Amino acid sequence: MQDQIRRIEARAVSDAVRDLFLSANSVIGEDVLERLDGAIKCERSELARGVLAAIRENDAVAAEKGLPICQDTGMAVVFAEVGALVHIEGDTLENAVNVGVKEAYFDGKLRCSVVRDPLFHRVNTGDNTPAILHIRTVPGDKLKLIAAPKGFGSENMSALKMFTPSAKPDDIVDFVVGAISKAGSNPCPPVTVGVGIGSDFEGCALLAKRALTRSLSDRHPDPEYAALEDKILDRINALGIGPQGFGGDTSAFAVKIEVGPTHIAGLPVAVNVNCHVVRHREIVL
Repeated sequence: MQDQIRRIEARAVSDAVRDLFLSANSVIGEDVLERLDGAIKCERSELARGVLAAIRENDAVAAEKGLPICQDTGMAVVFAEVGALVHIEGDTLENAVNVGVKEAYFDGKLRCSVVRDPLFHRVNTGDNTPAILHIRTVPGDKLKLIAAPKGFGSENMSALKMFTPSAKPDDIVDFVVGAISKAGSNPCPPVTVGVGIGSDFEGCALLAKRALTRSLSDRHPDPEYAALEDKILDRINALGIGPQGFGGDTSAFAVKIEVGPTHIAGLPVAVNVNCHVVRHREIVL
């Protein structure tokens, strides 16, 4: 077994995390570009088309000049899938991740937005750490890292409800659509909506956050949940919120659902909202 252990230097982890956050904050994903370009072609409102075109231009300039797509460069969220045969050499995985986050936000001159104490002493940590790190072990000798900077204009619009098992799919649809309707222009639409169904109180929120790391172009592998994603998306776009809240057909680009086993007495549902950028990058070491 000792011979099978794969050692990954902590420095390599830090370098990877730094590069992921620099890229995620300045280069929009191809899946988002595809949705954005499609919306510009299909949007019926002239004002909405103009807003979408301005967003598109902003994204192009950010990529060309290596500048942040948005002034809110987010809290640093990292999903780490650690192979059972992986050993991080030289430091802990958590420390290595935080070093990479600090370097990314310094090197990229990204806004540091984390305060140490949430209530009484809201003093900035000065380097955007600590990161929010979610770790799960998987078979094998690889380390997968997903960096997802999360701005709070959209994060603040998220919601969670502990349904009872008697809830029907339409109840969940109404809850998700209601959360987006209440959010209005605040999360900088067109939004992408992550929905977590199942697990427990904190688990469904994590499912919703993880859902936002999926490609906008994929479909849920379960046809019932894929149909539910489509239904919620259609209902949201029928709200008429439109790009940046100016009205139109394009209030959301996608709805992504992740599910997990839950208790017989419960049906937790979480809604995690993201702006149009849906920033995330991943690498396998």
